[in-house]
Amino acid sequence: MLDFEKLLNARLGSLKDAVDDWTETVKKLEKLEDQAARGLLKKAGKADWSGENAGITLPFVKKTAKEFGDAAKEAQSIRNVLRDALGEFKAAKKALQEVVEAAHGKGLHIGADGTVGYLVHPSRRSKDFSGPEPAEADFEKARSAIKAALDRANDADEIASRALRALVGKDKHNFSGTDYDSLKQAGKAQDAQDARAAAKIVAKGDDASPEEIARLNRYFKDNRGDQYFAERFALEVGVKGNLEYWADMGDPSDGSRLGVDHAKDLKELQKNWSLTLAAATHSDSAEMTRWKSEMVKAGDDVIQTRGTSAYGFQVMSNLMRHGAYETKFLRDFGDAVVVAERRMTGDGRISSGLAWGSGLAMAPKLNWDGKDTGSDPMAGFMEALGHNPKASLEFFDRSTKLDGEKLSNWDYFVGQGKDARDWPVDGDGKPQGYANLGHALESATLGYAYDAEDPSIPPLKTEQQIESREARTELMSKIVSNYNSADAIDKQPGMMESLSRMAAGHIDSLNYSAADFGGSSDRNGRDDRFGHEKNHLVDFGPTQTTNFLRALAGDEEAYNTLSSAQQAYGTSVMAAQGDDHGDVKRVAMHSIMMHGTLDQARFESIGQEFANQKEAANRELEKQGAWRTFAAGAVIGTTVGVASELIIPTRAAAAIAVPLAFEVAGGAAETYMSNQTLDWLKENEFDNKNEALEGIEKAKSTGQYNAMIPLLNYAETQDLPEDDIWDLSAEAERSYNDGRARSDTKDIRGY
Repeated sequence: MLDFEKLLNARLGSLKDAVDDWTETVKKLEKLEDQAARGLLKKAGKADWSGENAGITLPFVKKTAKEFGDAAKEAQSIRNVLRDALGEFKAAKKALQEVVEAAHGKGLHIGADGTVGYLVHPSRRSKDFSGPEPAEADFEKARSAIKAALDRANDADEIASRALRALVGKDKHNFSGTDYDSLKQAGKAQDAQDARAAAKIVAKGDDASPEEIARLNRYFKDNRGDQYFAERFALEVGVKGNLEYWADMGDPSDGSRLGVDHAKDLKELQKNWSLTLAAATHSDSAEMTRWKSEMVKAGDDVIQTRGTSAYGFQVMSNLMRHGAYETKFLRDFGDAVVVAERRMTGDGRISSGLAWGSGLAMAPKLNWDGKDTGSDPMAGFMEALGHNPKASLEFFDRSTKLDGEKLSNWDYFVGQGKDARDWPVDGDGKPQGYANLGHALESATLGYAYDAEDPSIPPLKTEQQIESREARTELMSKIVSNYNSADAIDKQPGMMESLSRMAAGHIDSLNYSAADFGGSSDRNGRDDRFGHEKNHLVDFGPTQTTNFLRALAGDEEAYNTLSSAQQAYGTSVMAAQGDDHGDVKRVAMHSIMMHGTLDQARFESIGQEFANQKEAANRELEKQGAWRTFAAGAVIGTTVGVASELIIPTRAAAAIAVPLAFEVAGGAAETYMSNQTLDWLKENEFDNKNEALEGIEKAKSTGQYNAMIPLLNYAETQDLPEDDIWDLSAEAERSYNDGRARSDTKDIRGY
């Protein structure tokens, strides 16, 4: 495998010589082939053969003549593979060289292993430093270019080496006659070969050995992201074979030990299979278009195994839990499965759990990830929406029609009215599937997959992107209204984590909405200070915003996420005000007020939870006070032309891309706030040294400290006198307590 250093310093002269040599060999072999065909074979055909010569010599002559042709084809294929591989290596090496050559001019340093860093780190710059200061976009562009070049070279290397082994073959006495006109064709031939081999293992069902299941997983992994392999596999197995295989694997009645002894392998297989089919759906070939249509139609079919059965919708939905399925396929599948469920339940007259139940003593196990058995097709479908933001956003804006009656998907899946879906319950009587619903709503409102490892807020450069942003914030407005109390969230267990990440992703609009006390927003300059027009912010309403934040902040993990997001966003709003110190102070006070709102809700929740356990309450409050756990590697990224984002690994389960109020390359962030406050957010971990405080007082102190950090950093960079800092601190305290008062719904002064 080629790494950065090997590719950058690769000497390709020998490979070029090999291409030239094989080109000459091809010419010679083609000449011999022509001579064999026009000379040896032609003369042999005209000869009058008899006796043993007719049965032995003539076939030998014909075989020998054919070998000349096979040799020419094989030589030409080797030359073509080497030629195209050389072209790929040269292009990849050139791309790396261009990154390295441009690095210094952008203030970047490319390490020997390909890592990208500062040419001169901000902490080591002199006061009169005037060199280039790279934005995060420059770092990301360099990293992406390096990765793309390495991937290109390694893909070419892998295909070429496999193709050359196949061309040489195992037969020492015969040429293979394989004909590759390009490296690309060789890659497709390998994909087709792998797809056929994988399909043969699938055809064995649960009679396959553990070693064969491991090999099937290897085929999927080795070809991950390869759309041609995915398409060939989907077509080789077929719609019916796909559904029957997975239903058969989950049938506990046939004595197979795979599910008992190798459940982890089946879990991995489910993920790999899902990723493969997801890639296949992006093909628009006639065959795959027909496959997708037939798969949707098969949703109503009953897939019968030896001892159990399942609907096609149930089976397929469990193979949609991973990967980004194509948007139109999800639209068609979603419409069909919702209509099917409405018909089966009599539009709510019986429960969805009962409707999708097999009615058999042993239900099939369709989901191997340990969360549920997979009987509810909506759970897997929601996971699919969670990986396709466009499809998810469209889904919650659409309706289905059954017998002339239209029903909004929002009202059916999310709403809490009479038309709301009756979600299946688990053995404890608790409804299942809301966590999956939350994942779908995350992708719809945030614009990226809910489990994205490196989340990036979509840019607002084109009209289409702006329209998508407006649609996402419109949906978020409905969410803020729908989940405006702890009771509303408790009715849908499993939603809290997703709601907190959605709130973090829309922390800009939540701050904007809260800055309207008593309807003052028309006259208080709110639009300019928060960049309303540029960032396309939405007013959720101050009361609904406060209620929504209160409902979330009572939960520890949600509080961690929101507090982190608020500090990052509040800091960015201060930076966006530039040199207008009055506006910096105003937005700082607003951010401190937001911290007070969050803190009060958390204090109250802990107080209620441990009402009769003072010591336990103190421990919990002390623990929540140390919410600030930024990783040292947290990075600030840039979205094209609009806002920036801070990716915050918090104590919550996933990274959050928080929208910022400025552009990193826009100037404000690269002055006093960039090198002071934002570097502090990236590089420092909170360390509460005041061990004398206990319980609630310690939690209060921590919350106040974190709320004040951006303002104190600003004061330091501006060399404000002590009297001004005194006045700022006093005003900040009032703002913080004002935020607490907004969140305080009853007399809980003890907390």
